[in-house]
Amino acid sequence: MLSYRHSFHAGNFADVLKHTVLMYVLNYMNRKDKPYCYIDTHAGAGMYRLDSPEANKTGEFMTGIGLLHDIPLQGLLADYTALIRVFNNNSNQLNNYPGSPAIAQHYLRDHDRAQLTELHSSDFKLLSDYIGRQRAIGVLQKDGLEHLIATLPPREKRALVLIDPSYEIKTDYAQVAKTLAAAVQRFSTGTYMIWYPVIKRADTESFISALVKTGIPDMLRLELCVKPDDLERGMTGSGMILVNPPYSLKQEMEGLMPELHQRLVKDAEHRAAPWQVTQLSAEK
Repeated sequence: MLSYRHSFHAGNFADVLKHTVLMYVLNYMNRKDKPYCYIDTHAGAGMYRLDSPEANKTGEFMTGIGLLHDIPLQGLLADYTALIRVFNNNSNQLNNYPGSPAIAQHYLRDHDRAQLTELHSSDFKLLSDYIGRQRAIGVLQKDGLEHLIATLPPREKRALVLIDPSYEIKTDYAQVAKTLAAAVQRFSTGTYMIWYPVIKRADTESFISALVKTGIPDMLRLELCVKPDDLERGMTGSGMILVNPPYSLKQEMEGLMPELHQRLVKDAEHRAAPWQVTQLSAEK
């Protein structure tokens, strides 16, 4: 049964990393005048209310954007919090948190295009209502991984693909690796962003190993944990794998990760939580 709802988790520490990177890559894509297609395989509801019963039940946003939104910041983090303020009427009030479709919609230009897929019926309706009728943005209630292959290569010959499942079903890991390999085979020059949770370290490393074994070159691993690895803690961190990332992203994240770690890891007992920015070598 499909039950995952991101409304319980919106704005948490994992979203901070994911959306900071997404914002950076979208800005990078916009440096060229040529159009591109943004493809989001697990788009969610589009926008989330942080005063909703779901958000308040978990309070997870207080482990992420809640620690950043009203303090002086510089560089990429300042750009990220400024973006969140745009969705809150340019104030420091923290009522709304944008999902990846809202962030992408903010950066897409008139000649760019988007394909958003969401399988959960309730979130699909919310996403459709939020996006509205726009010629350049398609919203589909489909399995995003299956639909991705059918969309490639895009007619623009440029694309940013975000693959962001919940991994509620353990087979999601293998399915993501299989889908990514097929997608890159069809469209090798696209930029792909794959989000993953860190719950059990052995499962995480097995997933990374499966991605490496695809033989895909030029993969960058970004991972931030806010708690040390512990089988009893649930999700202790999250990461992003980028295929064909912007050439400048690795250096940017090497400078950002220590600050993110300092800002988001508040308990002294968790200071040993790991982070990494690692170039992955494809297996031949």
